[in-house]
Amino acid sequence: MSPTYLNEEHQIFRRALKKFLEKEAIPHFEQWEEEKRIPRSFWKKMGEQGFLCPWVDEKYGGANADFGYSIIINEELERVGSGLVGINNHNDIVVPYINTFGNEEQKERWLPGCISGDIITGIAMTEPGGGSDVAGIRTTAVKDGDYYILNGEKTFITTGITGDLFVVACKTDLKAEPGYKGISLIVVERDTPGFSKGRQLKKVGQYSSDTAELIFEDARVPAENLLGEEGKGFYYLMEKLQQERLLVAVGSVAQAEKMLEITIDYVKQRKAFGKSISQFQNTQFKLAEMATEIQMARTFVDDLIVNHINKKEVVTQVSMAKWWITEMTKRVATQCMQLHGGYGYMEEYEIARRFRDVQAISIYAGTNEIMKTIIAKRMGL
Repeated sequence: MSPTYLNEEHQIFRRALKKFLEKEAIPHFEQWEEEKRIPRSFWKKMGEQGFLCPWVDEKYGGANADFGYSIIINEELERVGSGLVGINNHNDIVVPYINTFGNEEQKERWLPGCISGDIITGIAMTEPGGGSDVAGIRTTAVKDGDYYILNGEKTFITTGITGDLFVVACKTDLKAEPGYKGISLIVVERDTPGFSKGRQLKKVGQYSSDTAELIFEDARVPAENLLGEEGKGFYYLMEKLQQERLLVAVGSVAQAEKMLEITIDYVKQRKAFGKSISQFQNTQFKLAEMATEIQMARTFVDDLIVNHINKKEVVTQVSMAKWWITEMTKRVATQCMQLHGGYGYMEEYEIARRFRDVQAISIYAGTNEIMKTIIAKRMGL
């Protein structure tokens, strides 16, 4: 049954996207995993087909599409592989900062390229030793005439190697007391003097999503690249984190559904002791338990999507969804691998890759411990 926020036009869009991915992504995905990055040619093809930022206004090259289209893209890319997370990050996490807080000149300069695939974006919040402590940002930006001089380092940056444009959280008011005050968002372009890419980080999973360090050594960024108002960066980040965490939950459900699907197919085909594994009661019980939890997660996240579309503030519920659904998905990955037996531990089986990939979902977009802290605080504790 289709969720209430999706209509027939959405389903036509989903079918077109699936057909595109079956031709342009799935046959090449293993190669991308080995090369540890998604080629720019694929980004361009996504843009040509209207699969990058379709929600952006038509005057910048978008389609004014509603959030349902973003959900579909997020889900279908996740079903191919979590290594495509950089595209979802670009579509619905980074570009919304430019669209919401950018001025008209900034939108005209950057949005068309974001939609066509000529510009790949990333967001630079996390710092070495900082983790989820956004308020503890140490990267500085000091005004010098018509420029900001940036100094500092960022780490764990998705599309850090392939990216062209980064929304960088930095401290512009060095006199502000430690904490959330004095933080601003500044857009840094690839060829900025003093800005360099660090090493590509070696990860446990999500290989084709290139993740890197960013280094700012007296980087001279035009003052016109300030996003929104100076000193409002922390509030901008908090405003957008609801959607980011909701999308992590959406992708996690899609991942869990896919793992269940491939495991059901496997246990029906695999035979042991003279019959298929699917006929054993333990297998049936495990699959029934997983199917139940996944359906509960799907129902919860679909309700949150509707509320988010209707611009309701659901920070508490999104925090609940982010931690519970990601933990559920990790349990599903472990149980699905177990049901594959020894073959589940072999690289040529898809479940092994998905088991690796899901380990990060409880960490990024704010760790699950941070989610529980938010929930407790909003409970008045």
